[in-house]
Amino acid sequence: MSPHSPDPAEAWSHVVTLAAGLAHEIKNPLSTINLNLQLLQEDWQGPATPRQRRALKRLETLQRETSRLTGLLEDFLRYARTQHIEPEPCRPNDIVQEMLDFFAPQAAQRGIEIRTRLAPDLPTIHADPKLLKQAFLNLVVNAREAMPDGGELLVQTARHGDQLQIDVTDTGVGIPDHHLGKIFDLYFSTREGGSGLGLAATRRILELHGGTIDAESEVHKGTHFTIRLPIAPTTQHPAESQEEPS
Repeated sequence: MSPHSPDPAEAWSHVVTLAAGLAHEIKNPLSTINLNLQLLQEDWQGPATPRQRRALKRLETLQRETSRLTGLLEDFLRYARTQHIEPEPCRPNDIVQEMLDFFAPQAAQRGIEIRTRLAPDLPTIHADPKLLKQAFLNLVVNAREAMPDGGELLVQTARHGDQLQIDVTDTGVGIPDHHLGKIFDLYFSTREGGSGLGLAATRRILELHGGTIDAESEVHKGTHFTIRLPIAPTTQHPAESQEEPS
């Protein structure tokens, strides 16, 4: 690259920053439109004539589409924030358990049973806890969408040499082979109305941490995601090394 050539990483970051600003500006009026459509629907409840019923149906369609667009913008803004990490010492099992506790009410509502096998002797790692939580949340949300009629979600943590491994397995609908290689691509989604940003953001977050994510799947049986993150030998605090595993 010549001294005058733009740095591709900087150029991409600049584009993402501009797009995120635009998305934020669009999101605000869109949220206002969505709120007013909800209020209009309340005013039109109990339609008495065919014309009023048609009007209510159109309002419901508009509200549904604005909600979908708002969700797409929120997904993009989350993705845009995955350009830099702010690492600090954190405990992997705490991150996993916190997100599972957050997800538990949704899982119960969907008839999804959560099971865990969390290794008790994992070291503290140096990572951005907010971004790792987002990456993990994207995976469990993906599992939720794959199990509309309920199922089982198994989450495991373990240490393998100098790597931390997190396995997320669902008993959902599975992913066809011809789609499996694309699921981490930006804007690719097998779900109608999906943004295709969740799994792309997860991979981006893990790459920023020097980690990887792989997927195996079988249609009608489920999907297994494997996360691997490096464990730096200097990340554990002396005080923590004397604690008994919880």
